[in-house]
Amino acid sequence: MTTHALSALRVMQDAPVIPVIVLNDVAHAVPMARALLAGGIRMLEVTLRTPQALACIEAIAREVPEAAVGAGTVRSRADAQAAARAGARFAVSPGYTPAVGQACRDAGLALLPGVATGSEIMLAQEDGFTELKFFPAMQAGGPAMLKAWSGPFFDVKFCPTGGVTPQNAADFLALPNVVCVGGSWLVPADALVSGDWARITRLAAETRALARAA
Repeated sequence: MTTHALSALRVMQDAPVIPVIVLNDVAHAVPMARALLAGGIRMLEVTLRTPQALACIEAIAREVPEAAVGAGTVRSRADAQAAARAGARFAVSPGYTPAVGQACRDAGLALLPGVATGSEIMLAQEDGFTELKFFPAMQAGGPAMLKAWSGPFFDVKFCPTGGVTPQNAADFLALPNVVCVGGSWLVPADALVSGDWARITRLAAETRALARAA
């Protein structure tokens, strides 16, 4: 995979699911990334929820260049800058502020901003973002909310994240304004601890079979 700049749409279009990854041990980062890559998943969102997250992003960026590692839970300019320094190529935020949007632009990071209301969508659109993360998807209205938004926000594409499972992913992916979903099930905590990389590869490969409308 080349290292030219990514767009948010390209991140979303690469596979039906973007894995939402929580890593507590840097030693897990590279074999996990290789396992996902073997299953056909290249866009890897490592959340900034643990003290080891940035070191994990750095390790994946260095050792698994065929993947594109991104930073999740980006909440501030400092988060965006640190993620870019670690080698992240895209960012995902739980909400949106103009400061985070500008910080990601300044750092060269494609951004998927989080939104849960119409006002938040409009704020992100004002700043030029039309590919958005719908979060927390199930708690904020699920597929029904996205159907309702397809009228007034006909020009916006979404990546629902939060409560998305293998059982309901197809309901989201059937919607024309959904390009992909974000899911944590691809990297189960027990598989990381036990080093069951074959299981992670299998889960990744299964997601490639999910159909999507967009």
